[in-house]
Amino acid sequence: MRRRLALTAALGAVPAAGLAQAPAAQPCRVQIVSVGDTGRRVEANGQTSYYAGGGVRLRCLGQNVTMESDSVVAYASGDVEFIGRMRYRDSTMSVDADRVTYRKTGERWEARGNVLSRSVTSGSTIRGPSVDYLRSAAGVRDTFEVFATGRPHVDYFARDSAGERPEPYVILADRLHAFGEDRVWGGGRVTIDRSDIAARADSIRLDTGTGNDGTLVGHPMFRGLGADSFTVTGTRIDFALAGRQVRSVRAGDHAHAIKGEWDLVADTILIGVAQHTVESMFAWGRGTRPRAVGARYEVRGDSLAFDTPRQVLTEARAFGTAWVGGAVDSATGNRDWMQGDTVVATFARRDSAGKSRTALDVVRARHGARSFHEAKSNRPGRGPSLSYVRGDTITLTMKKDGPEGVERVDVAGHADGVQLEPGEADRARLPGAARR
Repeated sequence: MRRRLALTAALGAVPAAGLAQAPAAQPCRVQIVSVGDTGRRVEANGQTSYYAGGGVRLRCLGQNVTMESDSVVAYASGDVEFIGRMRYRDSTMSVDADRVTYRKTGERWEARGNVLSRSVTSGSTIRGPSVDYLRSAAGVRDTFEVFATGRPHVDYFARDSAGERPEPYVILADRLHAFGEDRVWGGGRVTIDRSDIAARADSIRLDTGTGNDGTLVGHPMFRGLGADSFTVTGTRIDFALAGRQVRSVRAGDHAHAIKGEWDLVADTILIGVAQHTVESMFAWGRGTRPRAVGARYEVRGDSLAFDTPRQVLTEARAFGTAWVGGAVDSATGNRDWMQGDTVVATFARRDSAGKSRTALDVVRARHGARSFHEAKSNRPGRGPSLSYVRGDTITLTMKKDGPEGVERVDVAGHADGVQLEPGEADRARLPGAARR
């Protein structure tokens, strides 16, 4: 009992009778609950410290904060070392580690060796060799913080308004900083994985609270997984969340996106997502002019927009020196194309050889429109006929049945053009004929 009272006094505590009157959320005043078989006073450099072993139980006076450890060293400064199978519990966090040092100044708990920290409210866990828990306390900080190094493994559970336990984000990083329940920063070879996403970067920021968004910086890559998968890279990637689902992904500076058959590059790419499927894609920029290449089509412009509801491409729009090309001709390597200030291409489902696929339906070019079309001859050994048309507006309507082909071309306003049959002229002299 004498040893217990001496250690309690050294820790700056008051008698247990004052427990009910102690205010909550105050800096910890450590109080001994029980001591094992060892306890002694140690004098060093004019300072008095106390040691207790054989199993020690402690608590923060007047608060729901408990500690257990094989042994404890308490210093005159108020700092305390917990050595061997340390267990810390409060209303916010639990920490288990080989050893823990409590720093009275700053209300900091430094856990080392086989650390497992767990949020009591969300269930998020951090496992690693080194975790610092900065407890919220009046006059110190109003929100707890956690710092972890040594490449910790994090199972991060975002808050769920329905009260359900959601699937966690699995985060790996060389170092991590968590601020409260819903903000996380990571640095050094960071990965974030969940069943619907996989992300990589040199550093990350994730806010599942008020901000409901995240950022990847330094060789970032964001992949949406599932039936409608896509991959985005760039110098910086920002993504927005709607609850637990990804709502949009934006890649900036040398952005590159792959979605299905489409390969898209631009300065900036924005992908809209709903219910784990891509609903839209936008691209713009001057440094890297937007260009989208698919299995059969190519689209270019100062800015591009694609509508893909329910995983089906319905419309592609190009603005500013816009250009849309059709399938590459296997013999010549050329594409039929349309160009204008604005080009809008609509797509529809077509049945071919018993299979349904998306194909061009109507292409409309406006403001300085031009088009080039190459028609194969039905006569063996005879070259194709070439058509070049200009006008204020050009509307190209595709065949509804059979192999893909042009059914009708409508030209409005200041229309002119030329139709050449094989042998009439060298096709290389046609304006724009070499564009692909």
